[in-house]
Amino acid sequence: MIDASTMAAILESLKDPVMFVDTDHTIRYMNKAAVAHYDEGGVLLGTSLLDCHNERSCEVIEDTLAAMRKGEDERLISDNEKHRIYMRAVRDASGEVIGYYERYAPPAVR
Repeated sequence: MIDASTMAAILESLKDPVMFVDTDHTIRYMNKAAVAHYDEGGVLLGTSLLDCHNERSCEVIEDTLAAMRKGEDERLISDNEKHRIYMRAVRDASGEVIGYYERYAPPAVR
C-alpha cells in the first residue's frame, strides 16, 4: 500500500483535472490541473459542486450518484467536441460510495 503523500504526488502529476467530491457534493480535493482548469480555481474547495451547475446538470449529478449507490461505477455525463466527462464512484473498503470524481477523456471521433 502506498502512503498518502505518494498518492497525492500521483494525482498532482496528472495532466487532466481531477476533482473529488463527497456524497454531500462538497468539493474535497482538486489536483493542480483542476485548479487551473476551473475559473474559480482552488476557491471551490469546500463548496458544493451543485452550486457550480445549472438545474439540469444537478439532476444528472444526483441521478448518477443514486445509480452509483446501487452499484454503478462510472457514467458518461458530458460529451462534446473538447472532451468527454465521466463521473466515477469512489468506494471504501466495504464497497460504500464515499464520493465521486470527474474523469476527463478525449472526445469521441465524430
